[in-house]
Amino acid sequence: MSLKKISAIFVGIVGVLSIIFLVMIIGAGDDAIKAGESSGAVNTFMYISYAILIVTIALVALFTFQGLFTNKGSLKSTLIGAGAFLAVLVISYAVSGGDTREYLYNGLPASVGESQMVGAGIVAFYILMVTSIVVMALAGVKKLFKK
Repeated sequence: MSLKKISAIFVGIVGVLSIIFLVMIIGAGDDAIKAGESSGAVNTFMYISYAILIVTIALVALFTFQGLFTNKGSLKSTLIGAGAFLAVLVISYAVSGGDTREYLYNGLPASVGESQMVGAGIVAFYILMVTSIVVMALAGVKKLFKK
């Protein structure tokens, strides 16, 4: 049996179990869960969900790394993309400065470092947004002249 078929069977089983657990939780009702009568069942389903999530993430990581290391071309392009993304993050952090105004974060004043991280995230978002718009526009122009 191939690995693809085993993965499809696993996904099917997880999907069916998820539907069953969802029906059981919904069937318990909000009042029963709030009263604590079904908290044991809900906690059990949550732990099962966590376990399934961990297994799924592990399988995705395994297959991703397996595909990367078996194809050298994809490894090179992935590393270039990851390096470019890291460069955008470093540039964003360097460009954004900490704001000296006081902001509340969870009821406490945010530090200059926290403010700089938020600013870096916003700057990175803008850089990536403009880059994606330019790339899509260039691809559209290229397609127009190709015909």
